Amino acid sequence: MVGMAGRYGEMDYGSLTKGGVAVGAMLFAIGAIAELTVGAGGGISPTLDAAFLTMEFFGPLVALLSVLVFGIAMPLTE
Repeated sequence: MVGMAGRYGEMDYGSLTKGGVAVGAMLFAIGAIAELTVGAGGGISPTLDAAFLTMEFFGPLVALLSVLVFGIAMPLTE
């Protein structure tokens, strides 16, 4: 049979992993740069500061989880 689909269909795990890591890295970078630049002015609202801090926290978490899920777990369960 030509092009048999796996358990999850035709998924490109490499692209999904790279995309997840890129999204996580961008979240972290945007949060860190925004907190440094906007926060340096001193006039940042606590809500905005919390949003930037949340982006810095979830960025590496998204990157790690995308590697674990799309790079390791899903290919092993095919």
